[in-house]
Order: sequence, then C-alpha cells, then structure tokens
Amino acid sequence: MDQWQERKRPVCLEKRFEFDSYSSTRDFLDRLGEHSEATQRFPDISFGRTYVNITLRPEQDGDAPALSAADRRFADEIDGLLG
Repeated sequence: MDQWQERKRPVCLEKRFEFDSYSSTRDFLDRLGEHSEATQRFPDISFGRTYVNITLRPEQDGDAPALSAADRRFADEIDGLLG
C-alpha cells in the first residue's frame, strides 16, 4: 500500500507502512509518537515486527464527519517521518 486509502464507512484514511527490521519499525514508531505529542493528534495504530498500520479519523467530530485539509496534511506529515 503506497498511498493513503480513503474509506467512506467509517470515514478515515488508512495506510500500511512496511519495514525491513524490527529496529526500523521501532524507530518509525518513536518518531510518530514524538510527532503526535508535538501536534496533539493521535492516530489509531496497530503494528507487528515489520509493519505499522495507521488509521486517521476526521479531527472534527459531528453528525457528518468528513476528512479535512488538516487531516490530509497530518497524513503527509506522517509520510515525512519515514526519512
């Protein structure tokens, strides 16, 4: 999965990141944790030895949740953590 996948039910963005080693996976998770703390935005995360699945739900809750430019920008910021 190279791109963020947009789902309609429930409204969210999803992406799977794959790594060569557990060490690389942990490094990414550490960077993601630091970034989440700095931005106060916390995605849903599941992971294994060499992968991380991330789900971003709309930042704004309401009767008709929708993904915003801020949600997509946060997804781009997560992509930037791969460096």
